[in-house]
Amino acid sequence: MEKALIVALDLGNDEDFYYDLEELCELAKACDMEVAGRIVQRADSMNKALFIGTGKVLEVKDLARTEGADIVIFNDSLSPMQVRNLQTEIGLPILDRTTLILDIFSKRAKTREAKVQVETARLQYLLPRLAGMHVALSRQGGSGGSGFSNKGAGEQKKELDRRHIEQRLHQLRKELEEVAHDKQIQRKKRDSSGIPRVALVGYTNAGKSTLMNRMLKACGNDTEKQVFEKDMLFATLETTVRKIEAEKNKCFLLSDTVGFIHKLPHGLVKAFRSTLEEVKEADLLLVVVDYSDEHYKTQIQVVKDTIKELEALDRDILYVFNKVDKADTELSEKAKMTPVIRDDSIYLSAYEESHIEALIQFILQKVYEEYKKATFLFPYDKSNLVHYLKENAQEVTLEYLTEGTKVTALCGQKELSKFEQYQVAFLGE
Repeated sequence: MEKALIVALDLGNDEDFYYDLEELCELAKACDMEVAGRIVQRADSMNKALFIGTGKVLEVKDLARTEGADIVIFNDSLSPMQVRNLQTEIGLPILDRTTLILDIFSKRAKTREAKVQVETARLQYLLPRLAGMHVALSRQGGSGGSGFSNKGAGEQKKELDRRHIEQRLHQLRKELEEVAHDKQIQRKKRDSSGIPRVALVGYTNAGKSTLMNRMLKACGNDTEKQVFEKDMLFATLETTVRKIEAEKNKCFLLSDTVGFIHKLPHGLVKAFRSTLEEVKEADLLLVVVDYSDEHYKTQIQVVKDTIKELEALDRDILYVFNKVDKADTELSEKAKMTPVIRDDSIYLSAYEESHIEALIQFILQKVYEEYKKATFLFPYDKSNLVHYLKENAQEVTLEYLTEGTKVTALCGQKELSKFEQYQVAFLGE
């Protein structure tokens, strides 16, 4: 296991400085590194050439040698010049926060789509840094997602010139466009079904995948439909969509999206845009919050900022405060007994079956609140319309009359508008 030395510069203008520093240590662990030590410099300004002061650079070099560190990680993005200078002075591979997150995404990517998305973001970020980053890159073996050859990533970067990399980026962008097109077709098919769409969003490791699996289990779905879950940062990168058949004739499509994090590289958000479009297209966003984390309010703001970047703030939002069983507040004590619902928020534990049932009902209430019961009379030569409602509306009942098929159904605004000419009223209804 590699040993990493963590370095941070405190300019006194970031109230979340030490939270970010702790998070960087967790990110290093998520990348299978052991944190050998931490060095913090307090200063009024950043050193343009070395990021930290020259004296602090010597301190970093000495501590790295003493602790046997293999790599030095900085808690902010570094300029290409800073990376080159630090590497020369310290004599070890240098990573910054962005590169570390990209490294984690590279290790986690499983599908071809995710690998293309991650490689695109990596190359866009590393292109101007190649001259100084090749030593850091050489520590990574081929992950199968680089698309260049079977050699190590660092060796590849040294061999490939800027033009070759730009050509590769062009190829990757074309692949991403194809992915985006295919996903748009899939979303249109789901949209035509009329089934409400719900997206799980939230900070990484807040419990999104766990909630999806517990909802699937509560609705009797077999384990084959469950998604990967693990107590680790960025356990899953692929967006998964599952149908939650909550009760007779009432269901919704639930998507589990990649987690967010403070200072999530913009290139990743851009590269994963086709995946994250599920957020923008959803009827309802479930913002999952780790209520046991003392910085959960900061995490909520990070999620809101990312949703804003995705232009999805106009979506309906419900807040799911998860892990009340690990929290220590007066509210969490109440929620441990039975889930607490307040306006657009619910406090629960994903591992309590009754809490999951309450969450499902909470979601149904929200996504179906604008649905209306309507009655239609279709001529017998319009059986295709009857079939459409049977497939896409909720609580459908049929009655065959002399003049046609009477259909009573719980419909969304789309169906009410589409079949307005067939809508009728019967005595007693």
